[in-house]
Amino acid sequence: MLFLKGIGMGSADVVPGVSGGTIAFITGIYEELLESIKSFDGTAVRLLVKGDVRSFWKHINGNFLAVLLAGIGISILSLAQLIHYLLDHHPIELWSFFFGLIIISSLTVIKKIKGWKYTVVLSGLAGILLGYMITDLSPASTPENYLFVFLSGALAICAMILPGISGSFILLILGKYEFIITSVKDLNLLILAVFALGCIAGLLSFSRLVSWLLGHYHDLTVALLAGFMLGSLNKIWPWKQTLSTTTNSKGEIVPFIQQNILPADYLAKTGEDPLLLHALLYMAIGVLLVIFIEKIAATGKQQ
Repeated sequence: MLFLKGIGMGSADVVPGVSGGTIAFITGIYEELLESIKSFDGTAVRLLVKGDVRSFWKHINGNFLAVLLAGIGISILSLAQLIHYLLDHHPIELWSFFFGLIIISSLTVIKKIKGWKYTVVLSGLAGILLGYMITDLSPASTPENYLFVFLSGALAICAMILPGISGSFILLILGKYEFIITSVKDLNLLILAVFALGCIAGLLSFSRLVSWLLGHYHDLTVALLAGFMLGSLNKIWPWKQTLSTTTNSKGEIVPFIQQNILPADYLAKTGEDPLLLHALLYMAIGVLLVIFIEKIAATGKQQ
């Protein structure tokens, strides 16, 4: 089951606008994932230096991380082509599936709130507003120096572990998505090393912050995260009109800036069928999938 959850996280991370953190949250492994990342601390370093590999592995929850990362890695390698094919040829159905999945997932997360107060409601509303504002930002033109590449890695990895906000989308906003993709393609090891260091720094520091907030302000933090998820629906609305395009690293013309439109206006503005019935069907599949995952998780806890 943990391996399958990793598969789900990896497939979500492939899609621009969908976060693997969302899948971790709805499958019930989010807090354990944060705690495992947090365990890479001074104690872990001392155990490794001593050569006490068994204690080091236990300290970092190695079995959990190894199985989860295996699922994520295999998913990215095997499903990337499928996801990109669906984005190119069946975007409305794919976005509708994730739209339904995130709506029901946010409700699932909200159920984790133990006590409702006005501060919890305000935290949720702040999350919605912040999530919407982030996903509504236009891509920027930014420097390509090492410091900014490091910061881009730190911010992208922070977004990746937040439910609702995609790390790849943050890179797009920062104007570094194509730059990093090109660096991977060209094997620019120096740029990739700086970016990886940023990711490590961001992951280790941000996981501690989120874990501390969940421990000390559980309901406020859960409401904020649920708000992020609802606010991010702006990014994955299935019906979009492309305002401008760009050329990706493969020389393909792809959408650059898009705006959401109503299904009723989709045919007139794009010349394509809005596929409303298809969209509703795939939204329902996304909803039912989360309900199914919840049932399995509940059964596992009872056993």
